[in-house]
Amino acid sequence: MAVRVLGVGAAAPELRLHAADVGAAWGRGGRGDVAVCAPDEDTLTLSWLAATRALRAAGVEASDVDVLFWGTSRPPFAEGPSFAFLAASLSLSASIGGSLSAGSAHSGIEAFVGAADAVRAGSARIALVVASDAVRPGPGTGFEARCGAGAAALVLATDEPEAAPATIGATIGARVTRTRPFLDRYRGDGEVDNRDLYDARLFREEIFLPVVNEVAEALAAFDVRAWSLPDPDGRLGAVVARKAGAAETPSATVYAAIGDAGAAAPLLGGIAAMDTAGLVAIVATGGGRTTGLLVDVAAPVPGAATTLQSISGGATASYAEALRARGQLLPVGETIPMGVPPESAMFVRGADEMLGLLGGRCVDCGTISTPPSIHPHCINCGGPKLEPVALSRGGRVHTFVVNQTMPAPFVAPLPIAVLDMDDGSRLMLQAIGDGTDIEIGTRVELVLRKYAHERGVPVYGFKARAKKDDES
Repeated sequence: MAVRVLGVGAAAPELRLHAADVGAAWGRGGRGDVAVCAPDEDTLTLSWLAATRALRAAGVEASDVDVLFWGTSRPPFAEGPSFAFLAASLSLSASIGGSLSAGSAHSGIEAFVGAADAVRAGSARIALVVASDAVRPGPGTGFEARCGAGAAALVLATDEPEAAPATIGATIGARVTRTRPFLDRYRGDGEVDNRDLYDARLFREEIFLPVVNEVAEALAAFDVRAWSLPDPDGRLGAVVARKAGAAETPSATVYAAIGDAGAAAPLLGGIAAMDTAGLVAIVATGGGRTTGLLVDVAAPVPGAATTLQSISGGATASYAEALRARGQLLPVGETIPMGVPPESAMFVRGADEMLGLLGGRCVDCGTISTPPSIHPHCINCGGPKLEPVALSRGGRVHTFVVNQTMPAPFVAPLPIAVLDMDDGSRLMLQAIGDGTDIEIGTRVELVLRKYAHERGVPVYGFKARAKKDDES
């Protein structure tokens, strides 16, 4: 059974760090930029954004997705409900199947392969694949100026007419895998930062190049138009490309824009190439495994043409700002804890409401009350019968305030906005940024972000982001 790609989406975090600034701090050089997660971004929020874009491009409703396969080397919960949180934030079915792959840069392509196999075997009609990462190098390590962040998502389906329209022209083809017991970049028990390579020359000559060249050579037997290749140091990708005879490597453009996005890097380069007909080869390596697969693009895949646009831009951050955002530079002094444990009754009972962005619509008058857990009766007529309803993701600023002083770990200025949503509901949420881009009447969209990191785990919710003039 053929497996088709219905649509793709990409995402990158808000901050950009100049590699030269990293090099200057340690007496080295550096070229290009790397993407860095803002304090309220991580692998889950990037996954949500990329997946949302892929579903929109494919024209698929979240309720129609049968399985979710997510690959990341850094799930937000070291041991916990990472998969469930992503599924809930995307409004996927509570009976969603699939899996979370983690632990190496190979995780993204593992998710891709797992989803394709599920569709090909007939156990799922529509699959959502997400690969995301936010590589966190140790300060001063040789690869710090190359480590970035990003996410890629794909919607896969069978070739049945009702699942995959005939106009969709990309199918998943052959693949090859090699497994070798080599240790590349890794984190030890209890460590947060990735270790640098012990011996860069040994890695290049006896670990990376032999196995990646072997996989690429197998794929090169086909008439490949474009390649997405791993490039851990900014040079090795070009070496593999030359040996494989690759004329077009969109992965190099992705690396130049955001750095090495770990588990997301292979799929980001791959989906960027799906805007033109021809065979696309995607190669991923990490954790002792290397896998390559082919995607046969007969017609442009929806969403592929905007991949590079989706990951471009970003606000420039200093090296110190990047270290603070990664949690590697911390203030000394008293912090103010949230005070409510993430596993407490409030979060357990309100998880669906917060992640699914639900309100309560009055059965009698139609008014939407938010949040329903705080307003169990209609705020308009007092009616006791409320039905859960997904809130609109767009609206306008009714009023707002910018807090100029906030206790750690919050960072001032911190804007809070009251929003009039398109469905008539009213919300009060944090706004992204310092408040300079919002005013009364500003058009906003709601995006998933991290509100806090409490007792070792993240706490998520939606925030308002001002829409730019060129956004629909």
